Amino acid sequence: MAKPIKTTLTIQLPAGKATAAPPVGTALGPHGINIGDFVKRYNEATGSMSGEIVPVFITIFEDRSFEFKLKTPPASDMLRKAAGAEKGSGVPNKKKVGVISAEDVRKIAERKMEDLNANSVDAAEQIIRGTARSMGIEVKK
Repeated sequence: MAKPIKTTLTIQLPAGKATAAPPVGTALGPHGINIGDFVKRYNEATGSMSGEIVPVFITIFEDRSFEFKLKTPPASDMLRKAAGAEKGSGVPNKKKVGVISAEDVRKIAERKMEDLNANSVDAAEQIIRGTARSMGIEVKK
């Protein structure tokens, strides 16, 4: 029989560099789980992804045990790195912050495919192109 679930959380943390300080401590502390154990397991699981932001979906059970599932980095973070931009544009329709190729969009779409609500890589590409457009990143053919 499955354990009863108390709550679920999603937190975005730097890969391999999580600490017990906020946001981890403030998110997990009230639920009574072992923060040190979570930080150790998360850092081990994400050690090879250094330099990326990795969202983690945490399921906390009634007995204060937990399990977590790693997600792919946010599309906006991958687009920003591909374009070499520090951040997205505040006025995306007027001020562009970078340019990426259609090939870059396809690579990002393939990597994000498991977390996107798309039936094909072409549909995933359209989602990524929309994110790029809203960030002020131009996609060259």
